[in-house]
Amino acid sequence: MVDALVTLIVVLACLGALGALAAARVVKQYERGVVFRLGRLRSDIRGPGFTMITPVVDRLQKVNMQIVTMPVPAQEGITRDNVTVRVDAVVYFKVVDPAEALIAVEDYRFAVSQMAQTSLRSIIGKSDLDDLLSNREKLNQGLELMIDSPAVGWGVHIDRVEIKDVSLPETMKRSMARQAEADRERRARVINADAELQASKKLAEAASQMADTPSALQLRLLQTVMAVAAEKNSTLVLPIPVELLRFLERGQQEIQGAAARTDGGAEGGAPAAGQATAPEREAAPAQPAQPARQAMPTLTEREPEPHTVER
Repeated sequence: MVDALVTLIVVLACLGALGALAAARVVKQYERGVVFRLGRLRSDIRGPGFTMITPVVDRLQKVNMQIVTMPVPAQEGITRDNVTVRVDAVVYFKVVDPAEALIAVEDYRFAVSQMAQTSLRSIIGKSDLDDLLSNREKLNQGLELMIDSPAVGWGVHIDRVEIKDVSLPETMKRSMARQAEADRERRARVINADAELQASKKLAEAASQMADTPSALQLRLLQTVMAVAAEKNSTLVLPIPVELLRFLERGQQEIQGAAARTDGGAEGGAPAAGQATAPEREAAPAQPAQPARQAMPTLTEREPEPHTVER
């Protein structure tokens, strides 16, 4: 009798231990437990840690509350300006209501994936190629709004949507490269023309300033000679300074004036040797008129000959 009682107690203890093990559950920190009792949802959501359920009657389902990174497969579409492109994206979402995520939709991951693909195709058809390439922030916001609107009823919150890559046809890439090259060349020509305009204005101001002060022109000439002499040239051309030409011209004019004064004094006095008197000039036969001697050009009228210094 005692042995049967001990055996019964041991069996009941074993059954109790097995029941406790079957009822024990551990929910991780990033999970939440949803309990269904006989197929009906219980209102209490089990938090992280150790929890107990009724064996056979209750069923516990764990829902991950972490942010899920889901890549969206590349979708091919035609933009509003009739360009065929392939665009892929990535969606970041998380579950905010575990009960709705299990009840409202069969598989919330698959539902979010399909909604992201259809929304991406729709946003491609509504956008231009320039918007896809340069205005992605606005497209990301529009795509996030399109996916988040139906996902709210599934207990899912769309945290962020990013367009990863836009693939263009090879012909379109070559056309865009030619367009960019032409635009860069146009800007370079405009910059060069602007530089020439500014340089011409500065040169005109410098020319007017040098016209008022001739010595500045000579200083500039010397600076140019110094700059040329610094280069490794075999021949250096030095123009004659204008002041030297003017000095020589004044000296020649003084010599001509002195000669003219000497000729005038001789005509007023006795006839010089070799000059005929008035009766002799009357008796002499008329000589043909000699052509007037052409005046010697002054030094300023001559072209200055450059001096060549061999190094």
